[in-house]
Amino acid sequence: MRIFYNVLAWCVLGLNLALAAGAQAHEVRPTVGDIKAGQGGLTLELQLNVEAFVLGLDLDGLTDTEDTDDAEAYDALRALSPEALEKRFAPVADQMAGTITITVDDAPLTLGVQSIDIGPTGDPEALRDSSVTFAAELPTASALDFTWPRGFGTLILRQMEVQDGYTGYLDGGQSTGPINVSGANALGGWATFVSYIPVGFDHIIPKGLDHILFVLGLFFLSTRLGPLLWQVTAFTLAHTVTLALGALGFVTIPGSIVEPIIAASIVYVAVENILSPQMTRWRPAIVFAFGLLHGLGFASVLGDFGLPTGQFIAALIGFNIGVELGQLAVIAIAFAVVGYWFGDKRWYRAAISIPASLAIAAIGAYWVVERVLL
Repeated sequence: MRIFYNVLAWCVLGLNLALAAGAQAHEVRPTVGDIKAGQGGLTLELQLNVEAFVLGLDLDGLTDTEDTDDAEAYDALRALSPEALEKRFAPVADQMAGTITITVDDAPLTLGVQSIDIGPTGDPEALRDSSVTFAAELPTASALDFTWPRGFGTLILRQMEVQDGYTGYLDGGQSTGPINVSGANALGGWATFVSYIPVGFDHIIPKGLDHILFVLGLFFLSTRLGPLLWQVTAFTLAHTVTLALGALGFVTIPGSIVEPIIAASIVYVAVENILSPQMTRWRPAIVFAFGLLHGLGFASVLGDFGLPTGQFIAALIGFNIGVELGQLAVIAIAFAVVGYWFGDKRWYRAAISIPASLAIAAIGAYWVVERVLL
């Protein structure tokens, strides 16, 4: 009877988590900024989550707007027409122009709003793509310094229309350091490698809930090192292959296909945990196949970020190592919380592995339906 109640509790928890985590409309994506400088002028185009900026949310470290007290107001903004949302955002854009700091020889440039483009309303449960472009006069200068304000979350900044332009990943409050206006800002191999490790790690913890659940599905089959090592190795090899192929542009599959299958992979490993008390001979092969699709999901992140052409391999390896460190951190935490204390108990499978797998399967199934329908 105790085991029955444990299973029931895990199922209820899984369904609650699915309902809480399912809506992709609440996901906070990094802002992507394209900066162009030359011929006496500078423009900065930001592709951003307009609704979050209208509400004045503190985006530093925030991954889901459901974690704030403004979730209902955020949903209401999602439903506004482009014209109505632009009217709400216009004064915020003016404030942003005065907050973003771009300096030349320690003198700040004066930014002004050049244009605002609000994406169509569409489905309120879907992310809306919007952008704002700022412009400023640019005095004769060889370099500029860019500072992204605190509270603005993560920015992927790319220097456009120059050779070896700057590409950087800034958190709120961080600065780029000097950026050569004429280009030639590419980092060396080692610096590029190091800078892309946290990008990969961040995609797993805290932003990769679907990948976290897949790894936990591998863990809950058995806390013994042998089965776990076989599965993680197969998954790592597979997503490394497609991450490289996807980043190089050799393999491209729409997210509308990849994302539901990633969710289905979560359901599969969780259900197999329930049906089989030990790793089947075909499990590593299945995990490898699903890893190929997870790799395409990782590649889409690199596509948003933009890989430096001069240090492509260094960036790719750094990102992949960051992903692996994130996955290892998930396993280490799971082992410290569950495996170390209960992994060798006779009742582990009935009281922990099966209930946890049921919860993971419930979340994955919810995502499959949601991602297919939306």
